Amino acid sequence: MNIFKKNATFKPKKRIPEGTKQYQLKKYAEATLGSGNLQLAVALPEGEDLNEWLAVNTVDFYNQINMLYGTITDYCTNESCSVMSAGRKYEYHWADGVTVKKPLRVTAPDYIDRLMTWIQGFLDNDEVFPSRMGDPFPKNFANIVKNIFKRLFRVYAHMYHDHFSQIVTLGEEAHLNTSFKHFIYFVNEFKLVDKKELAPLKELIGTLLNKGSGEEKTKSSEKKKKRKKKKKN
Repeated sequence: MNIFKKNATFKPKKRIPEGTKQYQLKKYAEATLGSGNLQLAVALPEGEDLNEWLAVNTVDFYNQINMLYGTITDYCTNESCSVMSAGRKYEYHWADGVTVKKPLRVTAPDYIDRLMTWIQGFLDNDEVFPSRMGDPFPKNFANIVKNIFKRLFRVYAHMYHDHFSQIVTLGEEAHLNTSFKHFIYFVNEFKLVDKKELAPLKELIGTLLNKGSGEEKTKSSEKKKKRKKKKKN
């Protein structure tokens, strides 16, 4: 697969306008992610608005998953993935409650295309995701975000269950694991996805979080040691 394809996105990347509060939070999120401590990276910054933080991270995960899925679109076809699934036990049908009220059994590419288009509709709507400072978020904003994250999880689940070998071939597994681990820390921090919805990747989540907590404790202890050494000097 060529480099252009590997760097492609499934849908156009959503950009946060510079100079906005959300852009400032985006830069803060990028800086804290660089520390390697995901628990710190997902926490609401002190004094900041929860809805603004949820909005920034919703855009970020939309872009991450958009990019990751974009690398495997040659493998995820209507023929190879005739249903949207996460292994044999879990199958997802599409409904948006507006244009499609009765859940439809669709192919995985069709489901993910509908999902990303549906999310784009929210992200581009200033009444739902306001870009100007001081504009209010809708009262049901938290529920909208929860629904988005619940469905974004399904794309991760499909990629892990049905395309992981291809992701390994592309050399994208480390990127996928880091993105998913970040996603799980975030949804757990703000209780965005019910545990039963996470069941298709329960074992993987346990492995990633246990490994992550150990690594982050080590990094925290190393930082403390460095501080003590500085004090002695």
